[in-house]
Amino acid sequence: MIVADRKPLDEILDSIKDYKKIMLMACGGCVTVCFSGGSKAAGLLASQIKMARKKQGKAIEIIECTPERQCEYEFIDELKNDIESVEAVLSIACGVGVQTMSEHLPQAITIPGLNTKFMGYPVEHALWEERCAGCGDCVLGWTGGYCPIARCAKKLFNGPCGGSSDGKCEVDKDIECVWQLIHDRLKQLNKLDNLTVVRGPKDWRTSTNAGQRKIKFEEAML
Repeated sequence: MIVADRKPLDEILDSIKDYKKIMLMACGGCVTVCFSGGSKAAGLLASQIKMARKKQGKAIEIIECTPERQCEYEFIDELKNDIESVEAVLSIACGVGVQTMSEHLPQAITIPGLNTKFMGYPVEHALWEERCAGCGDCVLGWTGGYCPIARCAKKLFNGPCGGSSDGKCEVDKDIECVWQLIHDRLKQLNKLDNLTVVRGPKDWRTSTNAGQRKIKFEEAML
């Protein structure tokens, strides 16, 4: 799932300082699950904004809404009339939601209220860790299900660096060395031979380094 966290309140207040009527648009998708962008988060942020503006002696009207997903036209189209009635939209969706708003409703000023972080895994309640970088060339099939791109600080493909120690990353001793995890998992699966195969260099053109990526499912066009 996409994980994001809220921008600092001071930054949000500065971004909407010129507006007296805004829509605070949450999202019922990923950011609801990670507690940063659902209806409860919208209610809390709306209260904080109103209190801050009251202290400044500046009134503000806030319309709150939570479409099922902010990244799909059909859901934001249902709110078009309300969007047209405000001066700006403060979005607490991921960056895809903000861009969907900006492209589909270009007449509306859409301001991001979150910082999008990564695609993550719920380790425990209210704690997510990065698991996937969306590189477009998945290597999990030969690494035992552990991603060296998202989980190695150096994105190494040839095993642990010389700095790892006792199964821990030299960058942060609280982080497990993913290549230690890969080795242990492949040993468990009796597939350590995966590590002896000479593989070609990774094609980074499938990642964001080659610019904007697109996927078209031909089957959906039939």
